[in-house]
Amino acid sequence: MLDIRIMKDEKDFDIAAAWEIIGQMLRKPDSVIGLSTGQTTKNMHAIVSHIYSQYPFDTSRVTLFNVDELTNLPRSYKGCCYTMIREQLADPLGIPDGRFIMPATISDDYAAECENFQRAIEARGGADLQMLGLGYNGHIGINQPGTAFGSETWVSPMDPVFEERVRRETGVGPEHPLGGLTLGIRTIMHTKRIALVAKGAHKAEMVEKMLKGPVTEDIPASVLQLHPSCTFLLDAEAGRYVTDMEGARLC
Repeated sequence: MLDIRIMKDEKDFDIAAAWEIIGQMLRKPDSVIGLSTGQTTKNMHAIVSHIYSQYPFDTSRVTLFNVDELTNLPRSYKGCCYTMIREQLADPLGIPDGRFIMPATISDDYAAECENFQRAIEARGGADLQMLGLGYNGHIGINQPGTAFGSETWVSPMDPVFEERVRRETGVGPEHPLGGLTLGIRTIMHTKRIALVAKGAHKAEMVEKMLKGPVTEDIPASVLQLHPSCTFLLDAEAGRYVTDMEGARLC
């Protein structure tokens, strides 16, 4: 039975998602936690940082990483995952670079970057928790529709909508190749615990396909149906079509 939690509104969703991260740190002070960037996670990160500032807890052994990173762009670009996580969580929680595992954004050997990134996480015992957003087309990390479920860490193409936005914000032309270095689906599925977070009416149809449809590489997030410890955390808008499912709880 799937674990589906549907919060009554966006505020409660953000708080519940923040406590997924805080709770993991409190339960296991040396946790290795994978994060995700984007509009869905920005508020939850702010709540984590605020609670830590008011009621500090031990983060001295916590390791953070992000599930993916942009390639061929400098970290000075505000949209780079390193920069967002550094500003939103790592700095506020006092996490130094030695416990913030991220690949380089610019490299002459991305195959080596992929291997080093994955091995660095494995050397810490693997991820205890992976927070995942849900892409509009069902992607997780930057694993686009059609990505093999057996994939490990690799450089994926961006989806066209996101790539257009990045090029617009950076002024980078089409002659400059862009991509996303991402943990592969197989790698993600080896995480001990996963929290898939989605909010907003624009995610409702994809949430329904992810949870009610078949497990298919056409919708990468659908594979999470098979994970032994995955929580699907939704707000009321995103979860509107799955309230009738076994395992769905209105919170």
